[in-house]
Amino acid sequence: MIIRKAELETVCGITSTLPENLLPEFAFAGKSNVGKSSLINGLLNRRALARTSSQPGKTQTINFYNVNDDLYFVDLPGYGYAKAAPETRRNWEGLVGGYVQQRPQLMGMVLVMDARRPFMPADEFLLDFLSVRPDLKLHLLLNKADQLKTMEKRQVLNTVKDRALAMGNHVSVQLFSGLKKEGVEQLQNVLCTWLNLPLGS
Repeated sequence: MIIRKAELETVCGITSTLPENLLPEFAFAGKSNVGKSSLINGLLNRRALARTSSQPGKTQTINFYNVNDDLYFVDLPGYGYAKAAPETRRNWEGLVGGYVQQRPQLMGMVLVMDARRPFMPADEFLLDFLSVRPDLKLHLLLNKADQLKTMEKRQVLNTVKDRALAMGNHVSVQLFSGLKKEGVEQLQNVLCTWLNLPLGS
């Protein structure tokens, strides 16, 4: 995927109205501090376009990034932060849950998980939201794979692949390292496939 243009176009908070975009949207979701925003920056070949924070749960908006005037990358606020107030959690559910379950432009989602601890309760929480969207492409991306040994990588990949197979043929899996920039091309190829574009276009 050749990135000619990438810019933050719309930021939506709790009281915002989602933009009336007509282009397809690919969302990126994940537990707070799993490396989601850094992944988006690497994917778009931008140093700091997507906002990152060392404070879990700080980002509370849905951010829409226009990519090549062809599609949107949608950065969803991180979930599962332990110290969040109940009201904050409810706001997250209303904002993100409503987007995931009802947004017709949403064609696919990349669920970013820690390769050392996939399918944490917060990840399962999001997967429950997706159960009403069997039409949605889902890519399970195992970040921080550089912190695993070769045998551990093989084991976790096989485990997650088995789970993906049980979920359906719309689900794919890969290992990723945001730190070492490993897996970017594979992820780009997945997104090209979702768009029915030739690989590397």
